[in-house]
Amino acid sequence: MQSFLRTKGQRPRRAAALGAATAGILLLAACSGGGAPAPSGSAGGSEAPTEAATEVDTSFVVGTILPQTGNLGYLGPPEFAGVDLAVADLAAAGFEFDVTVEHRDSGDTTTDIATQSAGELISAGADIVVGAASSGVSFTFIDQLIDAQVVQISPANTSPDFSDYEDDGFYWRTAPSDVLQGRVLGNLMTSDGAANVAFITINDPYGTGLEENARMAVEAAGGTVTGSVLYNPGDTNFTTQVQEIMAGQPDAIGILAFAETAQIVPALVTQGFPASGMYFVDGNLSNSYNFPEGTLDGAKGTLPGNPADDTFRERLLEQDPNLQDYSYGPESYDAVILAALAAATGGSADSVTIRDNMQAVSTEGTKCTEVAECLQLIADGEDIDYDGPSGPIEFDENGDPTEAYIGIYQYGADNKYTFLTSEFGSLNE
Repeated sequence: MQSFLRTKGQRPRRAAALGAATAGILLLAACSGGGAPAPSGSAGGSEAPTEAATEVDTSFVVGTILPQTGNLGYLGPPEFAGVDLAVADLAAAGFEFDVTVEHRDSGDTTTDIATQSAGELISAGADIVVGAASSGVSFTFIDQLIDAQVVQISPANTSPDFSDYEDDGFYWRTAPSDVLQGRVLGNLMTSDGAANVAFITINDPYGTGLEENARMAVEAAGGTVTGSVLYNPGDTNFTTQVQEIMAGQPDAIGILAFAETAQIVPALVTQGFPASGMYFVDGNLSNSYNFPEGTLDGAKGTLPGNPADDTFRERLLEQDPNLQDYSYGPESYDAVILAALAAATGGSADSVTIRDNMQAVSTEGTKCTEVAECLQLIADGEDIDYDGPSGPIEFDENGDPTEAYIGIYQYGADNKYTFLTSEFGSLNE
């Protein structure tokens, strides 16, 4: 298969240090220690390829930097479950490389947990790192992974700022840019009859990028943005922001936030704003809010990706029986599978080979959806085009999915959300 190499960054490429194989598939518990495997990512060296770089690396080391703590902690369990399910499926399909998984915490942007986790995974020889969930958190360690030549695949980063980031091809994501989610969110508000719209937005790359695209969609549909205020991660008092946006008498308010939503919603309710005018996004669409019954009745929200179907949810529950939310579980699963298929296509599990074949396994070839089926096609010399449980995955030269579904959900009186419908969008439109 012809591999596709992204070259938008100009960072020097270092030779990959290829490690010895480990026996079997070793699945380590989240944040566990254990012996570090021989490095199979990068370990410095000259810019020119070394003789070792031509060897076949048979050890596929998967690291994760996903939220176990912090303001996106509720997203961690389905993402970890997605990774673990992918590893189990690779084992069942007879994947030719030995797989090791190292789980680490990402924390949030108020901590430096993610940078420490990145350093640990680089030392452990990670070939790929799945994470982070938060765009702001990913920006704290992306350069560490680029410099170490470790492939990063986020299942949930949606900030448009990653599209033109100088990453030498080492950054990918299975969630679509918020160009798509913002478009769907803005259109949802106006199609529901809102003429005047306001936003309260977390002040980080995720929030501001989403607000910009939602605003453009609202205005393109003939609506008016009457107010838009920012808050900083960790803020607990939102009286001033809520009073400011309420002064514009909005029909709808987009709450582009994380865990702080637990304080924002009561502040809106105190001002008499109805739940039916509240719109959530992937950062705060959660079933874990401890509000009085009926607080969120009628509120809507958007979430990139296909909803996990019943079969996939059951399979995730086999990995974690305590799951209450399934957001980005499919995208986490697909992140690992795409990297594994890239390694199989390139004939080696080192990070550079994976990088060079990520786009190739997502486009143009023979369609396949099951791991064993895809691996057999590769073994037979076929080009493949993998589509997984998260939906169609067609990487562009920036490592972005070029098309995706954005799900639309609505809360009931029990403060739990259910799926309404999905909108298909393309970045090529």
